[in-house]
Amino acid sequence: MERRLAAVMIADVSGYGLLSQADEEGTRARFRADQHELFEQRIAAHRGRLIKTMGDGLLVEFHSVVEAVRCAVDVQRAKSDNRGGDEHQLEFRIGINLGDVIVEDDDIQGDGVIIAERLQSLAEPGGIVISGTAYDHVEKHLDVGFVFLGEQRLKHIEKPVRTYRLVMGEARANSATVVGRRTRRWAALAASAVALGIAAGVAWWQPWERATEPAAIARADLTLPEKPSIAVLPFANVSDDPKQEYFADGMTDGLVTELAQISGLFVIARNSTFTYKGKAVTPKQVSEELGVRYILEGSVQRAGEQLRINAQLIDSLSGGHAWAGRFDGTLADAFALQDEVARGIADALTLRLTPDEQMAISRTETTVPAAFDAFLRGWEHHRRTTPEDFAKAVPYFEEAIARDPAFGRAYAAAAMVYARVYLWRWHYRLGISRIEARAKATQYLRTAQKHKTALAHQAAGLLSEADWQHADALAELKEAITLEPGDSWSYALMAFVLTSAGRPAEAMPYIRTAIRLDPHYPSFFIYVLGLTEFGLQNFEASAAAAESSTKLNPEDEGSFLLLAAASGHLGRRPEAEATIARFNALRVGRGGTVATISTCPPLDLARPEDRDRLYEGLRLAGVPETLLGSEFGGKNKLTADEVRSLFFGHRLRGSMLDSGEGHEATISGGGIATLSGGWASIGGGRMADAEVQFERDEVCFLWRKTASLCGVALRNPGGLSAKENEFIWYHGDRAFTFSQVQ
Repeated sequence: MERRLAAVMIADVSGYGLLSQADEEGTRARFRADQHELFEQRIAAHRGRLIKTMGDGLLVEFHSVVEAVRCAVDVQRAKSDNRGGDEHQLEFRIGINLGDVIVEDDDIQGDGVIIAERLQSLAEPGGIVISGTAYDHVEKHLDVGFVFLGEQRLKHIEKPVRTYRLVMGEARANSATVVGRRTRRWAALAASAVALGIAAGVAWWQPWERATEPAAIARADLTLPEKPSIAVLPFANVSDDPKQEYFADGMTDGLVTELAQISGLFVIARNSTFTYKGKAVTPKQVSEELGVRYILEGSVQRAGEQLRINAQLIDSLSGGHAWAGRFDGTLADAFALQDEVARGIADALTLRLTPDEQMAISRTETTVPAAFDAFLRGWEHHRRTTPEDFAKAVPYFEEAIARDPAFGRAYAAAAMVYARVYLWRWHYRLGISRIEARAKATQYLRTAQKHKTALAHQAAGLLSEADWQHADALAELKEAITLEPGDSWSYALMAFVLTSAGRPAEAMPYIRTAIRLDPHYPSFFIYVLGLTEFGLQNFEASAAAAESSTKLNPEDEGSFLLLAAASGHLGRRPEAEATIARFNALRVGRGGTVATISTCPPLDLARPEDRDRLYEGLRLAGVPETLLGSEFGGKNKLTADEVRSLFFGHRLRGSMLDSGEGHEATISGGGIATLSGGWASIGGGRMADAEVQFERDEVCFLWRKTASLCGVALRNPGGLSAKENEFIWYHGDRAFTFSQVQ
């Protein structure tokens, strides 16, 4: 058995399997023509030896690695020069390695060949990738540029291999540009990437080092993933009816969901891709801004029950089409058509689907067209993630359920709406109590859990987290990630729960992954990043993230509270006070009161030490302990005469902002009151014939001559009659807001 050092070149046709399916004989004929007219002449000119052809590839040996690379460059330049308008022309990917080979008769084998084959698979269509051993010999001998791709771990090769991509349109470089596996635009970001601690070639899912500006981190880490990566742009509505826009968007969402279930595919979240809706963008621009290689574009045409989908998959690196298809059917075939598109993409990218993935893609969720249509109308509102749109989404989901009681995703969507309302305390925006939101979420979830969807597991995880059941929440979200590895929300929620449970170090990789899957991330993602950084006591990074979140969503109270606490720890008192003022304006405008340590929510931090850290930051920001122990209490306390004028002969009503529970008092001109709700806590929810009395600074309700309920009456500056929070009755640590309604 002979062993020797050899330069090995392997060339392979990009997308050969798909081309053969369309035209097997023509594709084979073009391969043979390229072999004889393109490769063999240049192999001979550079003193190489064609060892064998391997289906759609060629194995070639050279005595000189310089000649091997020159041969590859000549081949690819000739291909580029002759491309013209021939859409059927083959594109080759070439890998070159200098290494030890085993010679058996006229064949060669061994690691030297395996490495060349693996490098070929890393190359772009029309591109060349070489090993570090080859680069060391050719660096100064070729009029091309080199891009360092980092040390790659190649299948069946024990040690990482240095890899370089040739850039044939650039002049000779004395040293390779280090950009990792990212598109050329990001070469200028290499220095900042190093400053952030990002090693070239690092896998997409690994967490990067923390910095003070989270948005910059997200932009700098748009390294191309190791697995095929895709962004699905919003499909165009080409129906005669412009009102069918919701349907085209829904079909796009459904396709993203299906593709996200394929573990071998990296799918950008719909939140990011929908930022391009209605904009004229090129595949290259989208690729650079989202860090993906493939862009899926398409259109949806609906005429009554008839449906047509056109789709095309574009390789942003070559600019060519990797796949295209047209699919016709009826509205009842919608899931089957989505299935065909997803399978076409999987085949084009030579992805092997697991049996579970095949079943998931093939699953028909409803056979009732009207139910599917109602669901899409509801989903159009759901995806906007605002309280107002949540309220509009629910009737559509309920209609979908009524039309098809077996439509599992409709139940899951309804459960998710109410779970978010319950967790984020948006119940008052929907005109229900928090208890009602919890009950409705549970009701829909019971049926949703009979069907396997990531959405149902997310809803279950949110409900468990809201009840501080961290272990249950993590188990649900883990299952959601297993079902749809490309769903960014599952990772963000996992980070949220881990941080809440006091495990921020474990949370960090999850929120980084969520942001990478969704580079145009929603405000909740960056809020979770800030909360996680706060848990790690990295207050600078926490403040930067929280500030970014407030800009993305100026209506989010939690982000302002987090920013104030982080600023307090950093000693930035003026900024912290300004932030608290914005929090107070939001809180009072929604029916609440100004911030105090005793009334501020703990931002979903379950551990006492984490809460203490939050409240200490708020104290440093100037937040008072109670309403009475602050300047606010001194300025706004009502006198006994003011209380008599406000209370006697009137009906007072209000509600607790966080719980939605109402309270009411009807008081006669002589000071005899009937109370209900929280105001009647010692009477089990109702107190009749209570006598109003004044004790020092407090107004008290004396019930049955023995039980007394006392509190201080205050004005609530900024309170509104419409919100029933113009005044406060402050009892213990509870602030009962109210207004005079009669």
